Amino acid sequence: MDCENCMNYEYDEEFEEYCCSINMDEDDYVRFLHNKQCPYFRFGDEYSIVRKQN
Repeated sequence: MDCENCMNYEYDEEFEEYCCSINMDEDDYVRFLHNKQCPYFRFGDEYSIVRKQN
């Protein structure tokens, strides 16, 4: 698990902390706990899309 390098790990201004922006259902969450791998992990950050456009 490397959430800090995931594109879905975003800053939440309401809670003033970083958190995952994906709303997993119960089945996905159980798989995540069992496999220790997130099915929604996408390497990158908010600037990687901009780098592709340039």
